[in-house]
Amino acid sequence: MRKESKKEDNKEFTEKLIKLNRVAKVVKGGRRFSFSALVVAGDGKGRVGYGFGKANDVSEAIRKAVDRAKRSLREVPIKNNTLPHEIIGQFKSANVVLKPAAHGTGIIAGGAVRAVMEAAGVRDVLSKSLGARNSINVIKAVFDGFDNLMTVSEITKGRGKTMKEIWGANNG
Repeated sequence: MRKESKKEDNKEFTEKLIKLNRVAKVVKGGRRFSFSALVVAGDGKGRVGYGFGKANDVSEAIRKAVDRAKRSLREVPIKNNTLPHEIIGQFKSANVVLKPAAHGTGIIAGGAVRAVMEAAGVRDVLSKSLGARNSINVIKAVFDGFDNLMTVSEITKGRGKTMKEIWGANNG
């Protein structure tokens, strides 16, 4: 019974390998190679996570990374296939600016940020990565930005106003 539900979970997530790194350790007999994998997993409906796995075999490193990505899933508020507001995510010296975009713009992002947005289900977004280019730090900066995103209901609760007062009586 448990295996059946696990198979269903695997089908609903998209997994994207962002970086695969080979590391060599020099020992008496020669070089020993090990691998590290960075993976993003998401359901395309606002849930996304990332994982980092290391092993002596490529497939094992990827499997570990996928498992960790699925365990670290978090909700991303999506409004009209884009983000609710502009946000800057920071991790160490990596900064990522994420801006909501008009319908039909697409994902204007590079490499790691694009993979995260596609996995999360964000269809229209503008982004700029500033500072460090290390994929791991860039992804952690994106997820820091996701942690700081607020939904409309959270904003209205914090300001003590209704949605009509914030958006205005005339939406047109």
